Amino acid sequence: MKHLCRVTVLDTKVFKDLQEEYLADPVSGSCPCFKKGDTFLFEREAERDDYYHLGRGTRVADGSDWPCGEAWDAINRYIYTALQGGSIMHKWTNDDRLMIACCNDGTRPVIFKIERIDRPETEEEAQWLSCQDFRNGKEDAYTG
Repeated sequence: MKHLCRVTVLDTKVFKDLQEEYLADPVSGSCPCFKKGDTFLFEREAERDDYYHLGRGTRVADGSDWPCGEAWDAINRYIYTALQGGSIMHKWTNDDRLMIACCNDGTRPVIFKIERIDRPETEEEAQWLSCQDFRNGKEDAYTG
């Protein structure tokens, strides 16, 4: 089975009060690297390893590079897990193939949806996948 990972920017936030109090530029505004709706698609195979190349060329709209090292540091472990076919955050989200995470910028965080995409390569894999239930409910939830 082949696994891909799609990262979508769900939202960007700005905490103006924190920027005014703590930043060198007190009116920095929102993140200049990401916009709501930006999508990145990661593959990992012999001829193309987007993880190893730190997301170069993964932006779906124009094939440009992953734009921010800090955001990469914050979420790359989830991308790696998805590309290996693992449960991104077992029993945390309502689907084990999904994670909602954000970057480390405390005054203008970017919120990402990270999704594992399963692509069966054989009929047996397709049949196995069709029988899987990756959903989690309240009774399954790990709450820390």
